[in-house]
Amino acid sequence: MNILVINCGSSSLKFQLIDAGTEKLIAKGLCERIGIDGSQITYAPAGGEKQVTITPMKDHTDAIRLVLNSLMDEKTGVVKKLDEIGAVGHRIVHGGENFASSTVITDEVIKAIEECNDLAPLHNPANLIGIAACRELMPETPMVAVFDTAFHQTMPEEAYLYGIPYEYYEKYKVRRYGFHGTSHSYVSHQAAKLLGKGYEDLKLIVCHLGNGASVSAVKKGKCVDTSMGLTPLEGLIMGTRSGDIDPAIVEFLCNKEQKSVGEILSELNKKSGVLGLSGGFSSDFRDLEDEFQKGSEFAVRTMNAFAYRVAKYIGAYTAAMNGVDAICFTAGLGENSGFIREKICAYLGYLGITLDAEANSKRGVEIDITTPDSRTRVLVIPTNEELSIARETYALVK
Repeated sequence: MNILVINCGSSSLKFQLIDAGTEKLIAKGLCERIGIDGSQITYAPAGGEKQVTITPMKDHTDAIRLVLNSLMDEKTGVVKKLDEIGAVGHRIVHGGENFASSTVITDEVIKAIEECNDLAPLHNPANLIGIAACRELMPETPMVAVFDTAFHQTMPEEAYLYGIPYEYYEKYKVRRYGFHGTSHSYVSHQAAKLLGKGYEDLKLIVCHLGNGASVSAVKKGKCVDTSMGLTPLEGLIMGTRSGDIDPAIVEFLCNKEQKSVGEILSELNKKSGVLGLSGGFSSDFRDLEDEFQKGSEFAVRTMNAFAYRVAKYIGAYTAAMNGVDAICFTAGLGENSGFIREKICAYLGYLGITLDAEANSKRGVEIDITTPDSRTRVLVIPTNEELSIARETYALVK
């Protein structure tokens, strides 16, 4: 069965067509600047050349229509008709407490997702637009919602509750939810395969390090803690997000800068993290790594702070699980930067970690980067969120 995976943003749409039986990629692409001048679609069949077409897209329905046309194109298409697409898997950022697993999309499910819009106002409405567009153009095709938050719904109460009046949890469900769930799920399962051990027998820490970054603790096949919270702002220092801060900073800056809470929160989301720490130099870790090697003061302080924060979370989650068998690095930075992996692991001598320098120099490949005598394994596992979504979709509709 061919599964179409859709990941909608407010003005973008990523897609992949995957053969669920073989798990092979058939085609992929990206629609950009939807509803904005200069919109374009990038499409690439597996093994074929990438094609970029600049064309108007007034909304997501137009974008989905262009995606389907590309997939069925006479010259470069990969299917002849729509019924060769067996199902559509939609990435949904926030499922709140309503969804602890993926689910087939119905009118009732859509209403429940809408109820979570306040928890992810930038993401969920866009995800829902993608669902509506696909339902309009493919009314007979089953569709599945796969939630970023679902993997973390196994966290125990002591991990997800905040130290605030309990009535706010009861009334508004203010709690830690966590994100990047499809990535953490995929990588932790893949780690068990790489180690040749049962998923339920392991204690794993997954470090999803990219422009958005999060860490999770996976014990006996279940997530027991994760760094992101009610929103993706909590946790690690990220590309432009602050991560953990004293909440009183918000009021302090509002008073000092004569700005609103909304303005400060916007800065914490869009102008902070490594971008802010580097004095506005860059939110791209590659740029900062280059400057670190040159000895640039701003890059040294920024990369040191980032690595320290990741190592702190690893230590905390080792304690939470009373041990760890393997630490996994994934996502753009985690998969490709031996530099940052080495800096983080330098804090972890108490775990008996010994890196293999040659293995750690590899980029974007699945590999164990520790020496045979290392007491704790350190793995690099390229994430594949689209495949994870396809697997979840196929399991529900086959």
